[in-house]
Amino acid sequence: MEAVAIERGDGPVVEALLDAGFTVFVIHPTQLKNLRGRYGSAGRKDDRFDAYVLGDVLRTDRRRLRPLERDTEATVTLRATVRARRDLVAHRVALTNQLRAHLGVCFPAALGLFADLDSAISLAFLRRFTDQTRADWLSPKRLAAWLAANGYGGRTDPSVLHRRLAEAPRGLTGPDGDARAAITLGLLAAIEAINTQISALADRIEEQLALHPDAAIFTSLPRAGKVRAARLLAEIGDARGRYTTPDALTALAGVAPTTRQSGKVTVVAFRWAADKQLRDAVCDFAGDSRHANPWAADLYRRARARGHDHPHAVRILARAWLHVIWRCWQTNTPYDPARHGALQTLLQQDQQAAA
Repeated sequence: MEAVAIERGDGPVVEALLDAGFTVFVIHPTQLKNLRGRYGSAGRKDDRFDAYVLGDVLRTDRRRLRPLERDTEATVTLRATVRARRDLVAHRVALTNQLRAHLGVCFPAALGLFADLDSAISLAFLRRFTDQTRADWLSPKRLAAWLAANGYGGRTDPSVLHRRLAEAPRGLTGPDGDARAAITLGLLAAIEAINTQISALADRIEEQLALHPDAAIFTSLPRAGKVRAARLLAEIGDARGRYTTPDALTALAGVAPTTRQSGKVTVVAFRWAADKQLRDAVCDFAGDSRHANPWAADLYRRARARGHDHPHAVRILARAWLHVIWRCWQTNTPYDPARHGALQTLLQQDQQAAA
């Protein structure tokens, strides 16, 4: 069977090669850069020369290379939907930050009124009371009536909210305030449109996840939910042969440190060369899992006690979780806390200490 070495593992060229029956080997651009030194010291970047290097490395070092395995169509489709939703969330964050900066100039009282600026109740308030002039119409009684009509479920008393409005710095009024109010409505419309599309994609993700053979594995993880489980599944994939060991998975996810050794000097450093999408998905899950799983909480607590900051402690926890996930994934077994040895050992120790 013919084989091809290439720098990227995705795209129409790779799909065409796989459909034609070629075995595809992916050599990362950073790896290719280091391999150029075999054939010359100039270090130049030339497409023809790189093609020769790729072909010759495939001829001489094929036993060291791992052929590309393709995920199923269901996983590829799920990955596209998950990443599209993620991009929309990033756009929403950017628009919300723009709205926050805008309100800081023209209507500061709206910033500290509710917990989240992009929450439904906050957006509804800004649509009804776009500037300082309209907010001045509110009294405690009127604000209470408006909150009740809009289904406010917060625990803060309306009188407290009205006090926040009254004590906040005054916003712009008059023609300038009206002009800024139009900008506020424009930003609100953009955020609400994105929220609608995010919800629509979330519904589509749940449909795709329900039909995926590996759904039970990832939805069984603590606090994984639907969208987070779908993201984990999509980024890890379902080509089991791609990761023959859990260490291969943790290295690609960038949650295992890289070690450099020269003589008597050994340096353990952050792994920059990693799948950023996979690392973000795994760390997002791991960081929240500690609130529902005592084993995860204990690992995180001990990492912080050793002096690691929050991101580092989350990566340590993510590395531990990937070993668990890899085992469940390879054996097609959902996560069961009762069969998690480290978790059960910790629970038994807590019971003994309590007794």
